[in-house]
Amino acid sequence: MSKTARRLLLLFAHPALHKSRVNHLLLSHVQSLPGVTVNDLYEAYPRFLINVAREQALLLEHDVIIFQHPFYWYSSPAILKQWQDLVLEFGFAYGKDGTRLHGKLFLTAISTGGPSSAYQRSGSNYFTIRELLAPFEQTARLCGMTYLPPFIVPGVLWMDDEQELASYASTYRRALEALRDNTLNVSEIMKLDTLNQAMALLPAS
Repeated sequence: MSKTARRLLLLFAHPALHKSRVNHLLLSHVQSLPGVTVNDLYEAYPRFLINVAREQALLLEHDVIIFQHPFYWYSSPAILKQWQDLVLEFGFAYGKDGTRLHGKLFLTAISTGGPSSAYQRSGSNYFTIRELLAPFEQTARLCGMTYLPPFIVPGVLWMDDEQELASYASTYRRALEALRDNTLNVSEIMKLDTLNQAMALLPAS
């Protein structure tokens, strides 16, 4: 496996970061990592006037594309949907001659209010998180990208253990470092439900 370092683009979407406890902490653990470019969409585009050329250039400059956001109504905050509608154009990201994103890795990193037990047939949300993330996975597939198992922080509405939250943030940092440094076998990762689980595949430091 090649050890060539990858460049990561983190598209961050949170409409009220000043009120965020979970995503703010996750972001603080990774935003200073070498090789990681943080693109805070609400900060960059407070009026939703997305610079398509800038965003497409950023995509081309990076090897791993990450959507980090709270899981709002089984999807993303509005600006990330706006970003997809405008930036992932026919002829650029998909369709005839739309091969510019082929071969890149794609990751969704989300926090959910409900616990993992809510995302199953016997739970209040019925569908699994992976099933609900199907539109993101299909977007990646249509654009020729490899969709990785998601990184998930579940049950944040009831998470009052600061050490547990800090552990998720630390694991997130390790996951992005591993993707950057190419120390994870992607084919092995694909067998897992979440990227969180992939940390067990890393050699002990």
